[in-house]
Amino acid sequence: MPQKPLHNYPPPPEQPFTAHLIELRDRLLRVLVAVVVIFLGLAPFANDLYTLLASPLLKNLPAGGTMIATEVISPFMIPFKFAFMTAVFIAMPVALHQLWGFIAPAMYQRERRMMIPLLISSVLLFYAGMAFAYFVVFPMVFGFMVGSAPAGVAVMTDIGKYLDFVLIMFFAFGMAFEVPIATILVVWARIVTPDQLAAARRYVIVGAFVIGMLLTPPDVISQTMMAVPMWLLFEVGVFFSRLFVPPPEAESEGVAPDAQTTEVNPGSDTSGK
Repeated sequence: MPQKPLHNYPPPPEQPFTAHLIELRDRLLRVLVAVVVIFLGLAPFANDLYTLLASPLLKNLPAGGTMIATEVISPFMIPFKFAFMTAVFIAMPVALHQLWGFIAPAMYQRERRMMIPLLISSVLLFYAGMAFAYFVVFPMVFGFMVGSAPAGVAVMTDIGKYLDFVLIMFFAFGMAFEVPIATILVVWARIVTPDQLAAARRYVIVGAFVIGMLLTPPDVISQTMMAVPMWLLFEVGVFFSRLFVPPPEAESEGVAPDAQTTEVNPGSDTSGK
């Protein structure tokens, strides 16, 4: 009796190219609608959101210190800009869900089981990187920056420049926390093995400090605060890649159902006569 294929093989028939474009357009529109709806809900609280964003800096300013706005329209536009960017960050799960719905039909069942936890973990790790930057890095960096100001220099940061700075830091730390996902993916793609990654640990540590130097302000604190988590997350990625990525010999058992199952006709003679 023929065995049932382990995976969706062969894959479903391909759709016309225009059908893929229409589906992609529809999914992008859904993401845009989600961002707009979230932004409309956040817009009335734009000033409160910006005050919350600026609190790590305001807490480290000297008594009576404030932020400034150097452009006429900045006090109105900057909080709304941050509210919009917050809506984009909040809508990330929606965007990834639409991306998953677009690419999932072209994947095997084993690949789907692998990608679902990776997509969920990537969102959570990105949010964790932003939270780490806000609650841990910002207080230390701003305290260092304000404390190192020369005598007679009043630290008064422009609200637009501050927003640009923290958005870059949020994105940098969010991407830095994606190291475990990248590690698992390169092992899954058979580019390297976990043992090869472990052997290259010293180069990874040096690369983490180089990335921290390029993506953070020119101070030792912020560079170290990015490099050390990247190294530790790399170790986490190597550990989980050994658990979740099957060895090549185990994966080859289910690549092609035709190669692993042989259908025998009822009337055929298998005795070699």
